[in-house]
Amino acid sequence: MPLQGEYLPGPKEWVSNQVAEYEGSGGTKGLFLREVPVVVVTSLGAKSGKLRKNPVMRVEHDGAYLAVASQGGAPTHPAWYFNLKAHPVAEVQDRTVKGDYLARELTGDERATWWERAVRIWPDYEVYQTRTNRLIPLFLLTPMT
Repeated sequence: MPLQGEYLPGPKEWVSNQVAEYEGSGGTKGLFLREVPVVVVTSLGAKSGKLRKNPVMRVEHDGAYLAVASQGGAPTHPAWYFNLKAHPVAEVQDRTVKGDYLARELTGDERATWWERAVRIWPDYEVYQTRTNRLIPLFLLTPMT
């Protein structure tokens, strides 16, 4: 794993609790949010330099994962958006399997294709987009070899 350092849980208790259950069980518990599968994305804090972990909806295609920076349609990006922009290397844990990934923000037709995939998994993304004036960012996480 290229990411190393101290883990600093985020301020949202439900996020920290889900990450603790997911990782503490070796990827056998805490796998769902409202009956939809999630993965845990570990990034390096843009400001803190500490490891940050977030459950995100499991949107996977051909071995790549999508991280949707929706924050429920809030007017600002989630903190992990800035982490991936500053440090595009991430770890993804999908159930019991962990891997190293490179993150890049999607645009254009590629973004549209992945947005459709995301909405099929979590239809609330469309609602979130109506709640904010910002275009919800999408990061494609591709395996590092």
